[in-house]
Amino acid sequence: MNNPPIADQAVAASEAVPHPGARLSGKAALIVGAATPGNIAQGIARRFAREGAHVMVAGRREAPLRQLASEIGGAFCVCDITKKVQIDSMVRFTVERFGRLDIGVNCTGWGLLVPFEDTTEEQLLAMMDLQFKGPFQFMQALVRVMPRGGSIIMISTATSRIMFEQHSAYMGTKAGIDHVVRTVANEFGSKGIRANSISPGITNSPMAASLAADPTVLQAFVKCYPLGRIGTIDDIAASAAWLASDECFMTGQNLQVNGGLTLRRNPTFEEMGPTFDSAARGLRGVT
Repeated sequence: MNNPPIADQAVAASEAVPHPGARLSGKAALIVGAATPGNIAQGIARRFAREGAHVMVAGRREAPLRQLASEIGGAFCVCDITKKVQIDSMVRFTVERFGRLDIGVNCTGWGLLVPFEDTTEEQLLAMMDLQFKGPFQFMQALVRVMPRGGSIIMISTATSRIMFEQHSAYMGTKAGIDHVVRTVANEFGSKGIRANSISPGITNSPMAASLAADPTVLQAFVKCYPLGRIGTIDDIAASAAWLASDECFMTGQNLQVNGGLTLRRNPTFEEMGPTFDSAARGLRGVT
């Protein structure tokens, strides 16, 4: 497909009315990865809209994007981040729609759990496209349309620093894009562009829903968090709102928004008990 299907929706929804003193008022934001209801990207989109931003949500499926855009008074664009032509079209469409682009957020990810020696070439290439090449090319497109500066935010993972079993392709590509974020921050800071990443641990999001829903597995994770609970989508959205705002004087950093998990470690499969295999079926690519 040479050109991604794009559409926009602008509805004066009550949820889109900014709070008094909204710190993103007048800014234009593009959030990629928002096509799954209730995920981190959708949480960030809702928070940004409440903070007064004009929000474009993007992802692979039109129906949930259309619904979200309607609810927050924003716009949407269908885009597969693994396709450069679609990334470029999405960014161009956002600038045309809002007249500017101040904030770019990438929340795409695939939480694949596969033993290192069993990871196939197909899985590895798909992971690289989604979590390294696509975000790399997204940042390339963003820096070209931010002449007045802006904020670039990548959603990373605590496992780019600490280990989790059978997660090598996911962890490696996230760690790699974290370093590209540092490169962008260093090379484009003189143009007023800030680039940072956020590292959640396990979060109450659709990606980790099957794990968090198992009491034994959940408790094994909770024991590893100094703050005594796993993260929420609101935790991540609040951090993203600060990174996107003019209050933030930080660039090239990886923000650990995971309740102190990286002070310790993730639980082992053995510690998560006999129900872990069934709880992780979706992450293993098993239906």
